[in-house]
Amino acid sequence: MNTAALASPPSSLAPVRLQIEGMTCASCVNRVERALRKVPGVETATVNLATETAEVCLLDPATDPAALSAAVEKAGYRAQLVVEETPGKREDSALQSAWPVIIAALLSLPLVLQMIGMAAGRDDWMLPPWVQLALATPVQFWLGARFYRAGWAALRDRSGNMDLLVAIGTSAGWGLSVWLMLRHAGHGMPHLYFEASAVVITLVLLGKWLEGRAKRQTTAAIRALNALRPDTAHVQRDGREVDVALAQLVVGDRIVVRPGERMPADGVVLEGSSHLDESMITGESLPVAKHAGDAVTGGSVNAEGLLVVRATALGAESTLARIVRLVESAQAKKAPIQRLVDQVSAVFVPVVLVLALLTLLGWGLSTGQWEGAILNAVAVLVIACPCALGLATPAAIMAGTGVAARRGILIKDAEALEVAHRLDVVAFDKTGTLTEGKPRLVACEPAGIAREELLALAASLQAGSEHPLARAVTGAARDSGIAVRAAEGVQAVAGRGISGRVDGRELRLGSTRWMTELGVASAPLADAAAAAQASGQTVSWLADVTGAPRLLGLLAFGDTLKPTAASGLAQLKAQGVRTVLVSGDNAGAARAVASQLGIDDVRAEVLPQDKARIVLELRAGGDTVGMVGDGINDAPALAAADVGIAMSSGTDVAMHAAGITLMRGDPALVADALDISRRTYAKIRQNLFWAFIYNVVGIPLAALGWLSPVVAGAAMAFSSVSVVTNALLLRRWKGARHG
Repeated sequence: MNTAALASPPSSLAPVRLQIEGMTCASCVNRVERALRKVPGVETATVNLATETAEVCLLDPATDPAALSAAVEKAGYRAQLVVEETPGKREDSALQSAWPVIIAALLSLPLVLQMIGMAAGRDDWMLPPWVQLALATPVQFWLGARFYRAGWAALRDRSGNMDLLVAIGTSAGWGLSVWLMLRHAGHGMPHLYFEASAVVITLVLLGKWLEGRAKRQTTAAIRALNALRPDTAHVQRDGREVDVALAQLVVGDRIVVRPGERMPADGVVLEGSSHLDESMITGESLPVAKHAGDAVTGGSVNAEGLLVVRATALGAESTLARIVRLVESAQAKKAPIQRLVDQVSAVFVPVVLVLALLTLLGWGLSTGQWEGAILNAVAVLVIACPCALGLATPAAIMAGTGVAARRGILIKDAEALEVAHRLDVVAFDKTGTLTEGKPRLVACEPAGIAREELLALAASLQAGSEHPLARAVTGAARDSGIAVRAAEGVQAVAGRGISGRVDGRELRLGSTRWMTELGVASAPLADAAAAAQASGQTVSWLADVTGAPRLLGLLAFGDTLKPTAASGLAQLKAQGVRTVLVSGDNAGAARAVASQLGIDDVRAEVLPQDKARIVLELRAGGDTVGMVGDGINDAPALAAADVGIAMSSGTDVAMHAAGITLMRGDPALVADALDISRRTYAKIRQNLFWAFIYNVVGIPLAALGWLSPVVAGAAMAFSSVSVVTNALLLRRWKGARHG
């Protein structure tokens, strides 16, 4: 197998991996990257928020990794050197990670009910001030402590982020409430703002929890890929066979692989012969014959024979590890909208602080009434509380992903949802994606023998194969009541077909190319073969090579298009999206499918690494590209695309690697997924507009003394309600095919 496309570029730099703890957003990633790049000897530093790791390339391999950890810790985070590659750290359960949100909601609920009662004119719902303080304080300083820590780290780095905005805004509301409670103790209690600070922290914690859950889902792709490797290997050492952990293998080890076991590493066969299922890498499910001197790929499954293999590539250099790196690189991308919000927040924080200070000094110095000045300054901070800003993106994403799930579209990360609306091109795998993936024998054309004899010989030759085409032949023979005979010396010939003896006759069943190499004249059935290929069928030839090569007949196989494939492709065209078919099938079959479905471009007879290359070529042309596939062999292409879309009818790895999974395996859902993305992205932009407009209008009014803290708090709350209500309008979505 050619793995060049999966290989990492050659580099003399020494890579070091760090596990990072404490990151909460894209600005945290930027700070960690800046801190690492300042360390002497560092060439590049890339931080992956999904896996919470950093990969650092060093100019000098002798650079002390402890200096890297120290730089990260100085920036306000925790770092630990990753000594060896592991499938992933243990994940907390959803309940364990959600307990801060649950507790915050329970403490905030009485405060919210009080606010609702006041709005309805029920003053008797008002809680005593000390009860409000007792409910709000744990939310503010215990459950909200993470915002203070992250905000302080941002301040030390002379930057701002959403955590700092949350800390400042909620502290202003809580502090004003305490001041008013103490000032008016014993007489006429004014309105307090504990509910505002508590609810803001609760809602932002909810958003953080949803973000964390999305990150855990993305790391599942890495765990699924690593799970394809066995834990141990049988190795011949010192004249005896011992079992060793995979990490203890060394290049040159003699590995024993028994029937039914997975290959522990890439290598070369030294002894034995067998057939390997390499479908997890090549997508070709026909077992490939392996003999002494043949290369084998780690993760492939040994069929019937015992093999002794010399290990040639381990760990990071293996084919499987290279696929893992491709998936990791896809997950490391940052969500564009959230990055924009963080950039705006970095400017917004100092501007709000300066405006609040100017308000305080302006009113205090001009009127001498410092109490009123404080109230006006606090009003500026309260109206600037980033509740709506923090909810703008997650509220829309929650609504969009919720309505998508009801339609069988699982969107697992915000980046995929945000990027999908910009897709110019969608590339499709063929088998199992646009077709049912269950080929059947549609034609059996004999040459000089009876049709029953042709089918009997072909079925006898393929009786022991699990290849889909072989199952189609044996199934057709069984349905016709044709007896299968014993075959001898059956071997799969890579890229050509299968050979063996039936009733003493040397038979060959395979491709047109192989027949030409064997000198088999296919002219008698050339017209039938051309007609079959023109209609999208796959053709195999059966020949007898006992003496002079003689054609016995041809078999034509067809696969059924999924019922909704045509309407789904038409809907994509209506959305202005160009479609490309990327298939490992022959050009005739690929072109026939493309013609039936109205696909714009066809790339046929490609290997899995070629699919990734084609996707990258499309992206290099300036297009935003989506890839739709269903198999593990599609994982590199799914990772290379701007948005990977997997069919749930395919493999788990394909689903984990993709940002979007179609739970019904329905190609028409691709258009629906893009339409949801467009509408969700529109809601995000609308929400950000409303979130900012409240601040743009409200802050000057508060600074001029035209808004009391009570009105400022109400405006802040209303801005949150309006943002959430606007996002919930997505629930009216009926699907791209319904307008």
